[in-house]
Amino acid sequence: MALIVQKFGGSSVGSVERIQAVAQRVYKTVKAGNSLVVVVSAMGKTTDGLVKLANEISRNPNRREMDMLLSTGEQVTIALLSMALQELGQPAISMTGAQVGIVTEAEHTRARILHIETERVEGHIQEGKVVVVAGFQGISSNGSLEITTLGRGGSDTSAVALAAALQADFCEIYTDVPGILTTDPRIVPEAQLMGEITCNEMLELASLGAKVLHPRAVEIARNYGMPLVVKSSWTDDPGTWVTTPKPQGRSLINLELARPVDDVELDTDQAKVALLRVPDRPGVAARLFGEISRQKVDVDLIIQSIHEGNSNDIAFTVTTPILKRAEAVAAAIAPSLRSPSHPKSDEAEVMVEQNIAKVSIAGAGMIGRPGVAAKMFATLAEAGVNIQMISTSEVKVSCVIDALDGDRAIIALRKAFEIETPLHSLTPPSLSTHNSPPVRGVALDLNQARLAIRQVPDRPGMAAQLFGILAQHNISVDMIIQSQRCRIVDGVPRRDIAFTVPRMDGETAQKLLCQVAPELGWGDVVLDSAIAKVSIVGAGMVGQPGVAAKMFEALAKQQINIQMIATSEIKISCVVSQEQGVQALQVIHTAFELAGTEKFVVPA
Repeated sequence: MALIVQKFGGSSVGSVERIQAVAQRVYKTVKAGNSLVVVVSAMGKTTDGLVKLANEISRNPNRREMDMLLSTGEQVTIALLSMALQELGQPAISMTGAQVGIVTEAEHTRARILHIETERVEGHIQEGKVVVVAGFQGISSNGSLEITTLGRGGSDTSAVALAAALQADFCEIYTDVPGILTTDPRIVPEAQLMGEITCNEMLELASLGAKVLHPRAVEIARNYGMPLVVKSSWTDDPGTWVTTPKPQGRSLINLELARPVDDVELDTDQAKVALLRVPDRPGVAARLFGEISRQKVDVDLIIQSIHEGNSNDIAFTVTTPILKRAEAVAAAIAPSLRSPSHPKSDEAEVMVEQNIAKVSIAGAGMIGRPGVAAKMFATLAEAGVNIQMISTSEVKVSCVIDALDGDRAIIALRKAFEIETPLHSLTPPSLSTHNSPPVRGVALDLNQARLAIRQVPDRPGMAAQLFGILAQHNISVDMIIQSQRCRIVDGVPRRDIAFTVPRMDGETAQKLLCQVAPELGWGDVVLDSAIAKVSIVGAGMVGQPGVAAKMFEALAKQQINIQMIATSEIKISCVVSQEQGVQALQVIHTAFELAGTEKFVVPA
């Protein structure tokens, strides 16, 4: 007999008929000999309706009262589902987050789970009852008995955390679609169902598909080795398994406040090639990386910084043994990137740097936690290490530094993030095999804004101060790009830095950074909210030249201009204009032949 935790989202319980259908599914699972805990969301659009009511009362509702209000949505569902099960003759009991023992930090609207007191739930399970739990909510740990909510994706988080605390056999997430698809079926109906995906790929594809799984839930599954399966609420299809590494024997105390960084890595076998002042037009990245691919040059980090005038900087790192080949390709292609009418003005220039190293922090725990990157930058600054390149993903931040600073950097970072011995790597070799398809899925994020800060002094500590300010105001940063061009202004070398934040935080971030600009000595802070980020993810792209080129070429053929590029080992992200975001996703999905033969229609 298995102990299973099932989670049903809002659309799955959106009406009386749907609740009764869920009850039938649960009843069938119990009759097959299983013990069951069921976590549910609020019915349909209930939460949206409650938020609207609050906004009609107040332009800036109190966060404590918002938790009190929003927590009622799930309580309606648990009572109705328990009644539906009882009507079928199945003993069931509904429980709020507080009753089930989900104890959180005292952070209203965005609390993280500290631990779960499972005795009461286990008692009901022993009595043969189905325990129906209100997702998305808990109770504060400071003795004040405050109701807290977990923020976006909170019911997923509740379900996987309960599964881990109860040491369930597995956790099933039921949703609108039959599993995890190669992209959002609302945009590409021919999106293909995956049989399985690694948790590392799933973490990077935080916005994959129909947003079927929140990264916080995947983080818990990964940390505790909890098998996850995503299934359709409407069919009996097998769904998609999210595979996890073996559990590390973590404590269930401070369950969601686990160390944000699992490992610190140093790679000294790196060299950097940069093309400065390349034209800001569609197709440039495609031509460059297409030729690099044809010459079988394997590229590691790629960054394209914000444009200045009508040109960009594109930089990439390679392993030292293939530097000469990479440099030759860049030098050969540079003349063809120059303007035919003004061949000598602002011409593309190749810059090579050999004595560099790449230092990275990796960990699923950094998702949604402002301040992790800022702490890395501050640690490097305190150690006197200057940052030459920055590249970020959901679960990794990498900085290119001077090779002579490598040992000092890694010692400082290991101490700062309390890493005593090397743990498992975020992309272990076993996951990076040529048997895996190079690209598993394509994701689109239309909810980001870009800030560009001009003429930031190029000295240790500036990135730490900049991102520290944002972290203090709880603003999460996604992509971070530092320009390769360095200009001397008033005797001080300066670079531009661009980064993306959630669109709702864009204006606040701009205001904060403009306020400190005179004190910290940087120039204009420019906000662009009309952007989209499109990403490809796949553990199989490691060691396969040509994946980036294929992505860039697909965009170039449709005259979609790339404004920024950032990469990790298993992810490549491009910023394009917001109006071209959906088209960008569609053409990339087609280019990598990810479409299936079946069309998925997502229920309303």
